[in-house]
Amino acid sequence: MEEKQYASLKIENIVASGSIADFIDLDIISNKIENCELNTKRFPGAVYRIETPKIASLIFSSGKVVLTGIRSPESLDVGLKIILDKMSEAGIECYNEPRVAITNMVCSYDIGNKINLNKVVMTLSLENIEYEPEQFPGLVYRIADPKIVALLFSSGKIILTGGKNMEDIKRGLQFLEQKLGSIM
Repeated sequence: MEEKQYASLKIENIVASGSIADFIDLDIISNKIENCELNTKRFPGAVYRIETPKIASLIFSSGKVVLTGIRSPESLDVGLKIILDKMSEAGIECYNEPRVAITNMVCSYDIGNKINLNKVVMTLSLENIEYEPEQFPGLVYRIADPKIVALLFSSGKIILTGGKNMEDIKRGLQFLEQKLGSIM
């Protein structure tokens, strides 16, 4: 299968999660790491914001982390290194090989022309579609393989979520364009 160019395909957000240590003392990191906040009345973890690359990380005493706001897989690597370096400076022992992986990618895409959502509903298999224009202006299309959820808007804009890498996203987009090709 030829590699199609998706010029308007853009990563909007990447969420990654996993473990970086066996235990993290949240009081220590919130006191020693700048931009690391702890408010256990509101949230059971510490929130550490990095400016460059712009990433928000949720850090838990169990050693687990959730990173969000990431715009590229490379930024994830850079951000994770910054977090591990700051932990080390604060005296927290982390794994040499942190077990953190991308759990969700959200991408936007412009198909380049308008989509008749009513026609999509009438033509495609209904068990994969949710469309209630009174509730939400987009059509929700669940793709089984790869497991991607696509939000289609009549403007031609599409939001794809659920992928763990760009290959998943592009495969989902190819599947979608194939399905929409017969309609448009």
